[in-house]
Amino acid sequence: MSDSRPIGIFDSGMGGLTVVKEMLRLLPAEQLVYFGDTARVPYGPKSVDTIIRFSIENILFLLKHRVKMVVIACNTASSVALATVEDSFRVPIIGVIEPGVKEALRRTKSNRVGVIGTRTTVKSNTYARLLKEMRPGVTVAAQSCPLFVPLVEEGWLRHPLTRAIAAEYLSPLKSAKVDTLILGCTHYPLLRPVIQQVMGPRVCLIDSARQVAQQTKELLQHHGMSAASLPRNASAVRFFVSDEPDNFAAVGRRFLGFPLNNVRKTTYV
Repeated sequence: MSDSRPIGIFDSGMGGLTVVKEMLRLLPAEQLVYFGDTARVPYGPKSVDTIIRFSIENILFLLKHRVKMVVIACNTASSVALATVEDSFRVPIIGVIEPGVKEALRRTKSNRVGVIGTRTTVKSNTYARLLKEMRPGVTVAAQSCPLFVPLVEEGWLRHPLTRAIAAEYLSPLKSAKVDTLILGCTHYPLLRPVIQQVMGPRVCLIDSARQVAQQTKELLQHHGMSAASLPRNASAVRFFVSDEPDNFAAVGRRFLGFPLNNVRKTTYV
């Protein structure tokens, strides 16, 4: 059995392109439809009800493109909306939190795990709760980093101001002596060099994008929904945004390493 329908992916902006990159690597036969809600980024400061509404609207948009499953490539939406939308749609829907938690627990040696994310992600306590459910003896230190998303969206990946902000945000996690740090937002991997520099070389940084792609592959195989093994190039990925397609294409090229020539601005639903 095979299923040629695309996989739908959405994020509050362009951070979910880290997931797209891993999908391209691990699932070369699959078609992808990506929606970046750039008009309403960031999701982090918004209320739970608003994030759930945005997530539903984003999924409805992707379903117009006949997607066979949806990946919520946004930690904020995954932390507060996943449980609701899983019960609201027939297509399989996965988030980015559980794969990152499993990888962090596999990597930590001291059982001291740090989590950074948006205010909503940290406030939801989803990461800490799941980490402790899977390993009761783990110590979790969490820190919100609300300025990281706009810094990434602006392309200020190595700006001196970014380094100073990272040092301020990450200071409590250094004091907590975490040996593993979950990058609890799909935007944050683009700041990985700065975060690693601040935290030091002995701290393992966890980017859940690779684990999300692996979980997607396993889910498709389990349901007999994998696409046939056909060659595919970058043009098979369709990109949609709710605002500023030119800026998305310019910064998105840094994420993916190839030109994004097919970015279209669209409405939500």
